[in-house]
Amino acid sequence: MFQNIVHYGLHFVVIVVIAYLYWPKQWKKAYLILLATMLVDLDHLWAVPIFDSGRCSIGFHTFHSYPAIAIYILGVIFVKHRALRLICIGLLFHMFTDEVDCLWSTYG
Repeated sequence: MFQNIVHYGLHFVVIVVIAYLYWPKQWKKAYLILLATMLVDLDHLWAVPIFDSGRCSIGFHTFHSYPAIAIYILGVIFVKHRALRLICIGLLFHMFTDEVDCLWSTYG
């Protein structure tokens, strides 16, 4: 139960802070962009089974793969467009959140 609260708190609450710190004058727009990065979970739809409570998303699903994460990192470093960089930040934070969940599930 507490693991779910932390997981979804990171996904929905902490990104408000990220949005405000990244783009204070347009934090609501930034929050919506960060929320949209959760569409990265669409890659769960082509997994069999779609949901497996014991499976870690990181390294398994296409958009949660290490090459994809490398692209998100490169985007944060090299992309100059503010909104596109925020998308990469959101994707990386999503990966961080999912990794926390993986570690929690593995090591309790």
